[in-house]
Amino acid sequence: MDEYIDIVDANGIPTGKTELKSVIHQKGYFHNTVHIWFYTKNGDILLSQRSAKKSICPLMWDVSVAGHIDAGESIEQAALRETKEEIGLIITESDLQKIGMFQCFQSYDSDINDNEFHHTYICELKQSLSTLIPQEEEVEALKLVSLNDFQYFIDYIGIDNHFVPSNKKYYEVVLETIVEVVN
Repeated sequence: MDEYIDIVDANGIPTGKTELKSVIHQKGYFHNTVHIWFYTKNGDILLSQRSAKKSICPLMWDVSVAGHIDAGESIEQAALRETKEEIGLIITESDLQKIGMFQCFQSYDSDINDNEFHHTYICELKQSLSTLIPQEEEVEALKLVSLNDFQYFIDYIGIDNHFVPSNKKYYEVVLETIVEVVN
């Protein structure tokens, strides 16, 4: 879907301009996204496998839920919307714990220039994996991995199609934060 999203400056501050997502990716305009990493009290982390239909990193295992922030939408509103859309889970703003904003500037062979600021949250997953409903256009599969497995995927980034190699430091911060919360 080619929705309108807000353009931000090099510091992630809204410029007051909006554009279609396709144009933003074509021209490489800076924009905001939201990432939500779900974890369980037992120390498992939910990974989503990107749909085979995705133009960027198809079938890559990565963040639980992620998406663009629609024009005029708050970051938290986008987090709630994307969670409901991608995995069929209803959460509230109070469920979210923000851990930071991370720059991710990459270009892809598909002529996509992705200059994003990932507004990143963690959120406790209180439902069983079997109750989640993956959105077919976005999510191929879901799985829970242990903290040790998550560390393994960082140490051997890219193995078995896990994680984007250029984002290693980002994954380390996510893991460190979740370890602190569950321990």
